[in-house]
Amino acid sequence: MTALLWLVAAMLLVITEMFVGDLVLLMLGGGALATAGVSFALDTPIWVDGVVFAVTSVLLLGVVRPVARRHMLNRPSVLTNTEALEGRHAVVTERVDEHDGRVKIGGDVWSARTLDPGEVIEPGIEVTVVQIDGATAVVWKG
Repeated sequence: MTALLWLVAAMLLVITEMFVGDLVLLMLGGGALATAGVSFALDTPIWVDGVVFAVTSVLLLGVVRPVARRHMLNRPSVLTNTEALEGRHAVVTERVDEHDGRVKIGGDVWSARTLDPGEVIEPGIEVTVVQIDGATAVVWKG
């Protein structure tokens, strides 16, 4: 019967973690789940369940949680979408000024504008994509 109570506690902790998102309740839920398994397999007294819960939870909080948080907070190592275009070189296909123009990035033609107001870049010049602003590449001649 005690194992069933630990299992219910584990499920409640994991469900509550979905609303909090700090991974603390998830680690406590893991401790409760481990305790439920030990209690079911060995039919241990309640004080042993408490020790198993405490030790397992402390280990999960101290070892697993920092690793999981580090993975959650890191950006992917492979840039995708418009982030992948920033810093790439492009070739001007139509005159680019501070309002309009066209550049070819890889195999795609993008609308473009210059980073510096008043600058004009003629076709055939290689530029660097500084940022993507909506569907427009902001380019720099330097």
